Amino acid sequence: MSRPRTTGAVDSRCPSCAAPVLTQWVGTVAALKVTADLTPLSPAEQDVVREPNRLVWCLYRASAHSPPRLRWCTASHPPACGHPHVTEHRCPPAEPTTLF
Repeated sequence: MSRPRTTGAVDSRCPSCAAPVLTQWVGTVAALKVTADLTPLSPAEQDVVREPNRLVWCLYRASAHSPPRLRWCTASHPPACGHPHVTEHRCPPAEPTTLF
């Protein structure tokens, strides 16, 4: 009997807002658990959403049949990268449900 896989990427939906997200550990020594939106960002949108505690990630795919992997966007990341770039997921503000 085989055991379920405990590493790698989990492609799912946010339990709060149902947005499609990707949750995965990024890094090998000091890994971060990242939950990223799957909506690609343009370079202008990346500059707007980037904050000290909200990083932009490269959504890398080795081939069309391999799962997507998040990679760090560091200073050595190529500026003309052909992969989509995404950011950490944040749920949109909820609308009030009460009338008063």
